[in-house]
Amino acid sequence: MDTRQALLVDAFASEPTAGTPTGVVPEADGLTDDQMQAVASELGATETAFVLPAADADRRLRCFSPTEELDRAETATIAAHAALYERGEIDDAEWTVATAGDDIAVETKPNGMVWVEQGRTDITEVDIPYSDVADALGLDAATLKDVGADLPLVTADAGEVWLMVPVNYFEHLSNLAVDGAAVASLCDRANAVGVYPFTFDTVGGDATRRSTFHGRAFRAGGRIEEPVSAAASGACAAFVRRYGALDDTVEQIIAEGGHFRDRPGTVSVDTDGTEVWVGGRGVTALDGTVTVPAVDDDDIIEA
Repeated sequence: MDTRQALLVDAFASEPTAGTPTGVVPEADGLTDDQMQAVASELGATETAFVLPAADADRRLRCFSPTEELDRAETATIAAHAALYERGEIDDAEWTVATAGDDIAVETKPNGMVWVEQGRTDITEVDIPYSDVADALGLDAATLKDVGADLPLVTADAGEVWLMVPVNYFEHLSNLAVDGAAVASLCDRANAVGVYPFTFDTVGGDATRRSTFHGRAFRAGGRIEEPVSAAASGACAAFVRRYGALDDTVEQIIAEGGHFRDRPGTVSVDTDGTEVWVGGRGVTALDGTVTVPAVDDDDIIEA
C-alpha cells in the first residue's frame, strides 16, 4: 500500500493556525492524476501542491483544489517552497518552477520569505451600481465612495479576475453581512471569480512596516470567506498602485487579511501597477502521512 508524507502548511503566517491552510505533498512522483485529486480532496485545503521532478525546470508543481486541478496557485507554490526550505531540502536561491499553466519564477530568501511571480495585471473599470454592490455586502452605498484617490469599482486580473470594492473604513469592512447569492450574481455580471472588499484602514503593522490595506475575499459559490488570498491581494495591490492611491513612500505593499476567520496573515507585494510578485512565509502545522488509494479505489485512509 502506497503512503506519502502529507503536510498542512499555513501560508502567509509565521506561526501555526494563522494564514491560509494549504496542503503539500513533498514527494509526489508516481502519483496519477486521480490519486492526486483524491489526496487533495482528503486534505480539504483550498489548494494542495504536489512536488515532482522536472526535466526543464528546478521542480514541477501540480496544484489541486478539492475538486479540480489548478493552472496556477500562488498560495500553494509559496506553501510548498516554505515547507521545502523549512525541511532543509532547498536553500535561498532563485528557481524555475513548471506548473500546469506555465513556468514561473520563485525566489526563496534567507529570512524565510518565498516570492512568486504572479505576472501581469489587467484592470478594467466596471459599470455596476454602487447600490447593487453595497446590497450584496450588507453595506450602505456611501461607504463605497470617496475612498483613496476616488478609486472606482474595477475588475483586476492577475491570473484570476476579482471585483475590487474599495470601502471607507475598517468598521464598515468588519460589519459585512454578505449575501452569497448576490455576490454570485455580481461575479457573473463582472465575469469575476470573487469579490474583494478592502480598506486602507488596517489592523496590523508597526512604525517601520505598516500594513497597506486590509481585504476580505468572497469567492462566488464559496460557503465561507477565504482567509488570505494571494491572487486577490496581488491584483488589488496593482490596482491601488496604478491608480495613484499610494504615496511615494510606500515601496512594498503589505496586504492583510484573515482576521474575520481567526486566521490573520499578510501578503507582501512588489508591483509597479502592472507586473506583480507576491511573497509570504509559511509554517508547517501538521506533518503526517496519507495512504494513497489504488487507481480504481476512491478511499483514502489517513495513518
